[in-house]
Amino acid sequence: MTTDEIKTALLSLSKEEKQAFILDTLPIMAKEVINEPGFMMQLFPVMLGILKESGMDLQQLLAFASMMSAPTDPQN
Repeated sequence: MTTDEIKTALLSLSKEEKQAFILDTLPIMAKEVINEPGFMMQLFPVMLGILKESGMDLQQLLAFASMMSAPTDPQN
């Protein structure tokens, strides 16, 4: 299957199917490419564009990331 065929198939998915696909595959695909600084510099503007289009600002994202990475108390 070519990348164009894959792209066409993915774009024909429903919104819910696209969401599930992204959540299921992005972590797996990212493992291979995150160690390549050149690619990460290409990906960063794409991610910022997605963030901007979502209506969420960078401060909201940072607050959410901070909340998600806060250490949990194992005694609670």
